[in-house]
Amino acid sequence: MRLLMLVALGWGLALAQRPLDIPFWHTAGPPGQEILEAHIREFNASQREYRIVPSFVGDYREGGLKLLAALRSGGAPVLFHAEISFLGRLAQDNVALPLDAYLSGLPTDFYPRFLDTGKLQGRTYGLPLGLSLPVFFYNADQFAARGLGAPRTWEDVATAAQRLTTRAAKGYIVSSDIYSFNVLVMSRGGSLVDAQGRPDFTNPKVVESLEYLQSLVRRGVAQSRNIAEAQFSVADFLRTKAFMGIAPITMWPLIENRAPIPFRLGVAAVPRSEGGKVPLAGGTLVVLRGASEQQTRGAVTFWRYLMEPANIARWVQATYYMPMRRSAQPLLEDFYREDPRRRVAFAQVEHADVWLQDPEFTVWYSFLEDALERALKGNATPRQVLEEAQRRALAVERR
Repeated sequence: MRLLMLVALGWGLALAQRPLDIPFWHTAGPPGQEILEAHIREFNASQREYRIVPSFVGDYREGGLKLLAALRSGGAPVLFHAEISFLGRLAQDNVALPLDAYLSGLPTDFYPRFLDTGKLQGRTYGLPLGLSLPVFFYNADQFAARGLGAPRTWEDVATAAQRLTTRAAKGYIVSSDIYSFNVLVMSRGGSLVDAQGRPDFTNPKVVESLEYLQSLVRRGVAQSRNIAEAQFSVADFLRTKAFMGIAPITMWPLIENRAPIPFRLGVAAVPRSEGGKVPLAGGTLVVLRGASEQQTRGAVTFWRYLMEPANIARWVQATYYMPMRRSAQPLLEDFYREDPRRRVAFAQVEHADVWLQDPEFTVWYSFLEDALERALKGNATPRQVLEEAQRRALAVERR
């Protein structure tokens, strides 16, 4: 009997000392997958309370679809790596747990507005991981041949597009997706949403931005590509069929490391007007309904580990996502000195801002992209198509 009691006691102690599993579905593909999973292994080895159990579930879209299916049928994880535009839906549907109670004592050197990407109506539902900014890519050889410098204003872009355009190539690539259009709008001091986060497509800055793009296309100095033609935009640039355009900074290592480029790649900050901003995009960690108190605490502990300056620096160098905290910047000095273009591009972090916190985004963004395509490919009047998109978007707002 005593032997059985000792065995039972030993078994109980072993169970008590076993780390608590936290299943984690992430959407970080290469090159982010390798460094993220390295961080997970290191976190698991650094303490005995929790064990993050990662599973790669595809890109943001694929992962989101798998999560929705798992929420319906069972088998959803504790922790999910969501695209920030998906966070509003998870919070509105009461799937994402509020996390403010677990966030006391956070460092004070996070960049302004970065943590706000995980908030809706003043409550924190997401812990940012992998936030990116747009950059301006250009063909440095063609610019140099024409005596052009990197554009500082959108007027400079129009001038450069005119001078670069030939019979065989366009000066600028116009993408009629919401991300690219929003970059232009915010950089000119505008916003696609109002102070309450609702669609605001008829704002003068929004209308002016679409009129600007349409003028470039009508003058024949820009190539318009819709979202379905995104792959052709990259091909146009790499094959010198177009000479400049906007894309997320995370495209940079993919372009340079995986594609032979027949020219020097120019990388610059997005042109900005006075007071203009650059939009934050990317991912956030979400703790899902059904997680225990201890699992929730463990998930937040893991995120805090990722936010340590040394871990941020490694993540930035591998992925080109933004450094979340100012204290990580000194650790990136060698990274910046190695390629001065990086310092210029990453300096935009000081002008970063949130642009999207509307749960209905997944419904209404397509209305705006339809309006953009009609104006840029079908030559429709910008104000009219934006007014129509605004009516359609407000019709789906549930507030």
